[in-house]
Amino acid sequence: MRRIAPVLSLLVSLVVLAWSATPVKAQPLPTIYNTQQPAVVRVAIRAFNNPWAPILWVQTVGFQEYCSDVLPNEWMPSWNPQALEAGALAIKMFAWYSTLHPVTSQGFTYDVDNTINYQYFKYLSGTPQTDAAVKSIWNTAYVPPNGEILPLEYRSGWHDGPNWAFVGSGFMSQWGSQYLASMGHTFLQILNLYYPDRVLRWVS
Repeated sequence: MRRIAPVLSLLVSLVVLAWSATPVKAQPLPTIYNTQQPAVVRVAIRAFNNPWAPILWVQTVGFQEYCSDVLPNEWMPSWNPQALEAGALAIKMFAWYSTLHPVTSQGFTYDVDNTINYQYFKYLSGTPQTDAAVKSIWNTAYVPPNGEILPLEYRSGWHDGPNWAFVGSGFMSQWGSQYLASMGHTFLQILNLYYPDRVLRWVS
Protein backbone atom coordinates (compact mmCIF):
# COMPACT_ATOMS: atom_id res chain seq x y z
CA MET A 1 0.00 0.00 0.00
CA ARG A 2 2.91 2.33 0.66
CA ARG A 3 3.97 2.01 -2.99
CA ILE A 4 0.44 2.52 -4.38
CA ALA A 5 -0.44 5.59 -2.33
CA PRO A 6 2.01 7.96 -4.08
CA VAL A 7 0.77 6.77 -7.49
CA LEU A 8 -2.85 7.38 -6.52
CA SER A 9 -1.91 10.78 -5.17
CA LEU A 10 -0.19 11.64 -8.46
CA LEU A 11 -3.20 10.49 -10.49
CA VAL A 12 -5.57 12.57 -8.38
CA SER A 13 -3.31 15.61 -8.80
CA LEU A 14 -3.25 15.16 -12.58
CA VAL A 15 -7.05 14.87 -12.76
CA VAL A 16 -7.51 18.01 -10.66
CA LEU A 17 -4.98 19.86 -12.79
CA ALA A 18 -6.68 18.78 -16.01
CA TRP A 19 -10.10 19.80 -14.68
CA SER A 20 -8.89 23.22 -13.55
CA ALA A 21 -7.23 23.80 -16.93
CA THR A 22 -10.47 23.12 -18.83
CA PRO A 23 -11.77 26.47 -20.07
CA VAL A 24 -15.13 27.47 -18.62
CA LYS A 25 -17.66 28.25 -21.31
CA ALA A 26 -18.86 31.81 -21.00
CA GLN A 27 -22.63 32.15 -20.66
CA PRO A 28 -24.18 33.99 -23.62
CA LEU A 29 -25.22 37.55 -22.95
CA PRO A 30 -29.00 37.59 -22.40
CA THR A 31 -30.43 39.62 -25.26
CA ILE A 32 -33.84 40.02 -26.83
CA TYR A 33 -32.51 37.83 -29.66
CA ASN A 34 -31.72 34.76 -27.54
CA THR A 35 -34.03 35.21 -24.53
CA GLN A 36 -37.80 34.88 -24.55
CA GLN A 37 -39.93 37.25 -22.54
CA PRO A 38 -40.72 35.58 -19.22
CA ALA A 39 -44.10 33.95 -18.80
CA VAL A 40 -44.31 34.80 -15.10
CA VAL A 41 -42.73 36.94 -12.39
CA ARG A 42 -42.22 35.64 -8.84
CA VAL A 43 -43.15 38.42 -6.41
CA ALA A 44 -42.13 38.24 -2.76
CA ILE A 45 -45.03 39.71 -0.78
CA ARG A 46 -44.08 41.88 2.18
CA ALA A 47 -46.79 43.01 4.59
CA PHE A 48 -48.38 46.39 3.77
CA ASN A 49 -45.93 46.87 0.86
CA ASN A 50 -43.34 47.75 3.50
CA PRO A 51 -39.80 47.35 2.10
CA TRP A 52 -38.46 46.36 5.56
CA ALA A 53 -41.21 43.89 6.45
CA PRO A 54 -40.47 40.15 6.40
CA ILE A 55 -41.52 38.15 3.35
CA LEU A 56 -44.88 36.42 3.91
CA TRP A 57 -45.06 34.36 0.71
CA VAL A 58 -44.08 34.42 -2.97
CA GLN A 59 -46.84 35.06 -5.50
CA THR A 60 -46.41 33.94 -9.12
CA VAL A 61 -47.97 36.43 -11.52
CA GLY A 62 -48.16 36.54 -15.32
CA PHE A 63 -45.53 38.88 -16.76
CA GLN A 64 -48.02 41.27 -18.38
CA GLU A 65 -50.29 41.13 -15.34
CA TYR A 66 -47.33 42.08 -13.15
CA CYS A 67 -46.57 45.14 -15.28
CA SER A 68 -50.25 46.11 -15.26
CA ASP A 69 -50.28 45.88 -11.47
CA VAL A 70 -47.17 48.05 -11.10
CA LEU A 71 -47.84 50.91 -13.52
CA PRO A 72 -50.78 52.56 -11.63
CA ASN A 73 -48.70 52.47 -8.45
CA GLU A 74 -45.57 54.03 -9.97
CA TRP A 75 -47.20 56.42 -12.49
CA MET A 76 -50.50 58.21 -11.88
CA PRO A 77 -53.32 56.68 -13.97
CA SER A 78 -54.61 60.19 -14.78
CA TRP A 79 -51.35 61.17 -16.48
CA ASN A 80 -50.88 61.67 -20.19
CA PRO A 81 -51.02 58.38 -22.15
CA GLN A 82 -47.53 59.00 -23.57
CA ALA A 83 -46.09 59.30 -20.07
CA LEU A 84 -47.88 56.08 -19.10
CA GLU A 85 -46.43 54.27 -22.12
CA ALA A 86 -42.92 55.44 -21.26
CA GLY A 87 -43.49 54.20 -17.72
CA ALA A 88 -44.92 50.90 -18.90
CA LEU A 89 -41.82 50.17 -20.97
CA ALA A 90 -39.49 51.09 -18.11
CA ILE A 91 -41.43 48.80 -15.76
CA LYS A 92 -41.39 45.97 -18.29
CA MET A 93 -37.61 46.15 -18.87
CA PHE A 94 -36.91 46.36 -15.13
CA ALA A 95 -39.05 43.28 -14.51
CA TRP A 96 -37.59 41.33 -17.44
CA TYR A 97 -34.06 41.97 -16.18
CA SER A 98 -35.07 40.99 -12.64
CA THR A 99 -36.43 37.60 -13.76
CA LEU A 100 -32.94 36.85 -15.09
CA HIS A 101 -31.38 37.64 -11.70
CA PRO A 102 -33.50 35.96 -8.99
CA VAL A 103 -32.50 36.19 -5.35
CA THR A 104 -32.95 33.94 -2.34
CA SER A 105 -33.69 35.51 1.04
CA GLN A 106 -35.49 34.39 4.21
CA GLY A 107 -35.91 30.95 2.66
CA PHE A 108 -37.72 32.25 -0.46
CA THR A 109 -36.50 32.53 -4.04
CA TYR A 110 -38.06 35.36 -6.02
CA ASP A 111 -37.49 37.87 -8.83
CA VAL A 112 -38.85 41.04 -7.22
CA ASP A 113 -40.76 42.02 -4.12
CA ASN A 114 -43.92 44.12 -3.94
CA THR A 115 -42.23 47.26 -2.61
CA ILE A 116 -40.01 50.12 -3.67
CA ASN A 117 -37.07 47.79 -3.15
CA TYR A 118 -37.96 46.84 -6.73
CA GLN A 119 -41.27 48.21 -8.07
CA TYR A 120 -44.46 48.98 -6.17
CA PHE A 121 -46.86 46.12 -6.92
CA LYS A 122 -50.50 45.69 -5.88
CA TYR A 123 -52.34 42.69 -7.29
CA LEU A 124 -55.26 43.51 -9.63
CA SER A 125 -54.77 47.26 -9.27
CA GLY A 126 -54.69 48.01 -13.02
CA THR A 127 -56.92 50.73 -14.44
CA PRO A 128 -58.27 51.08 -18.01
CA GLN A 129 -55.72 53.82 -18.75
CA THR A 130 -52.69 51.98 -17.38
CA ASP A 131 -53.75 48.62 -18.83
CA ALA A 132 -54.04 50.27 -22.26
CA ALA A 133 -50.52 51.70 -21.91
CA VAL A 134 -49.06 48.30 -21.05
CA LYS A 135 -50.82 46.65 -24.00
CA SER A 136 -49.67 49.40 -26.33
CA ILE A 137 -45.95 48.79 -25.72
CA TRP A 138 -46.13 45.06 -25.08
CA ASN A 139 -44.44 43.88 -28.28
CA THR A 140 -41.50 46.24 -27.84
CA ALA A 141 -38.31 46.42 -25.81
CA TYR A 142 -36.01 49.37 -25.12
CA VAL A 143 -32.45 48.10 -25.14
CA PRO A 144 -28.84 48.94 -26.08
CA PRO A 145 -28.04 48.40 -29.79
CA ASN A 146 -26.76 44.87 -29.04
CA GLY A 147 -30.15 43.93 -27.60
CA GLU A 148 -28.88 43.19 -24.07
CA ILE A 149 -31.68 42.96 -21.51
CA LEU A 150 -30.96 45.68 -18.96
CA PRO A 151 -33.21 47.47 -16.47
CA LEU A 152 -34.58 50.93 -17.14
CA GLU A 153 -34.18 52.74 -13.83
CA TYR A 154 -36.44 55.61 -12.78
CA ARG A 155 -37.02 58.01 -9.89
CA SER A 156 -39.89 60.33 -9.00
CA GLY A 157 -38.15 63.65 -9.68
CA TRP A 158 -39.94 66.98 -9.19
CA HIS A 159 -43.29 68.41 -10.24
CA ASP A 160 -43.88 70.83 -13.11
CA GLY A 161 -40.72 70.51 -15.15
CA PRO A 162 -38.76 68.24 -17.50
CA ASN A 163 -36.26 67.39 -14.74
CA TRP A 164 -33.22 68.25 -16.84
CA ALA A 165 -30.90 66.79 -14.20
CA PHE A 166 -32.17 63.34 -15.22
CA VAL A 167 -31.79 63.85 -18.97
CA GLY A 168 -29.10 61.55 -20.36
CA SER A 169 -28.50 60.05 -16.93
CA GLY A 170 -29.96 56.58 -17.52
CA PHE A 171 -32.70 57.36 -14.98
CA MET A 172 -36.14 58.55 -16.04
CA SER A 173 -37.99 61.10 -13.93
CA GLN A 174 -41.59 60.00 -13.46
CA TRP A 175 -42.80 63.57 -13.01
CA GLY A 176 -40.57 64.63 -15.88
CA SER A 177 -42.22 62.08 -18.16
CA GLN A 178 -45.62 63.61 -17.41
CA TYR A 179 -44.37 67.15 -18.03
CA LEU A 180 -42.75 66.22 -21.34
CA ALA A 181 -45.84 64.30 -22.47
CA SER A 182 -48.01 67.31 -21.65
CA MET A 183 -45.68 69.38 -23.86
CA GLY A 184 -46.34 67.06 -26.79
CA HIS A 185 -43.46 64.58 -26.53
CA THR A 186 -44.17 60.98 -27.54
CA PHE A 187 -43.26 58.11 -25.24
CA LEU A 188 -40.27 57.31 -27.48
CA GLN A 189 -39.00 60.90 -27.38
CA ILE A 190 -39.29 60.81 -23.58
CA LEU A 191 -37.32 57.55 -23.38
CA ASN A 192 -34.68 58.89 -25.80
CA LEU A 193 -34.10 61.89 -23.55
CA TYR A 194 -33.52 59.90 -20.39
CA TYR A 195 -31.86 56.81 -21.94
CA PRO A 196 -29.96 58.11 -24.99
CA ASP A 197 -27.97 54.88 -25.47
CA ARG A 198 -31.04 52.67 -25.99
CA VAL A 199 -33.18 51.86 -29.01
CA LEU A 200 -36.70 50.56 -29.51
CA ARG A 201 -36.95 47.02 -30.83
CA TRP A 202 -39.86 44.70 -31.60
CA VAL A 203 -40.18 41.46 -29.62
CA SER A 204 -42.68 38.64 -29.69
